[in-house]
Amino acid sequence: MIDKLISKIIEKETPIVVGLDPRLEYLPQNLLDKYFKQDISLETAARAILDFNIEILNNIHDLIPAVKLQVAYYEMYGLPGLKTFIETANYAKSKGLIVIGDVKRNDIGSTAEAYSNAYIGYTPLYREYAQAFPVDMITVNPYLGTDGIKPFIDNCKRNNKGIFVLVKTSNPSSGEFQDLVTTDGYKVYEKVAQKVNDWGQDLIGNYGYSSVGAVIGATYPHQLSELRKLMPNVYFLVPGYGAQGGRAQDIMGGFDNRGLGSIINASRSIMCAYKNKPWKNQFNSREFGLASRAEVINMKDEIHKALISNKTYF
Repeated sequence: MIDKLISKIIEKETPIVVGLDPRLEYLPQNLLDKYFKQDISLETAARAILDFNIEILNNIHDLIPAVKLQVAYYEMYGLPGLKTFIETANYAKSKGLIVIGDVKRNDIGSTAEAYSNAYIGYTPLYREYAQAFPVDMITVNPYLGTDGIKPFIDNCKRNNKGIFVLVKTSNPSSGEFQDLVTTDGYKVYEKVAQKVNDWGQDLIGNYGYSSVGAVIGATYPHQLSELRKLMPNVYFLVPGYGAQGGRAQDIMGGFDNRGLGSIINASRSIMCAYKNKPWKNQFNSREFGLASRAEVINMKDEIHKALISNKTYF
């Protein structure tokens, strides 16, 4: 799976993954009026969000290799929201995109196996198997240790899937636990990084990277550089670009000398581009998809310039 992702990054000449993490307040008023004119319900909200997602995908799919769907933004609309999660994932895949399910699942034993089967495996039925959620890669939480991660790694091997393990997250309070120093002098996130590097050794592909990746926040550029040295075979999913404050120069430490090694996520800055400068002066609210496209192109240019200035490129 990691080879498939990297091949698409090279094909599209950009390491951008767009996060489709929708809330109703992100939708333009004309779309809200269209759906909520006569009916206010979870089903109506889910349909409006699907329409919003599809319009954005129609405008950006040719520019990017992947999308990331944060499941919480769909779960909050109940079963209709989960249906929209599935329909959005299927539509993105029909456009040739890799789909990352940002689900941050984990548990132990048979429960971890059930989570894994739901997203990157197959659910056993009566004499048959079914895929519950059509995603290619997911995020997982390593807090429960190796026996909580093994079922996910097993499904990566069996089903050509991938995972990104939380290592150093982008939120301001991540250091409360992740930066604690262990008895042997390492910080907790460094110990997790060592495990992630070990867990992925059997899944290294042709580009030298494993299908067991890591989540490293763009808001911590120094740690990003440190962790690239500590995890030479681990691909990074880097959230925090744009609305959370991450900039192009902040993420350069996650790349190797080929311009590979990281895929950079932006969500709100792209979904809500039509509300923000400079695009709100160039596009009306009905053209929100065009504004998202313009912001992806802008982000692509920013990252390319930073890669060239750092003497790395695809």
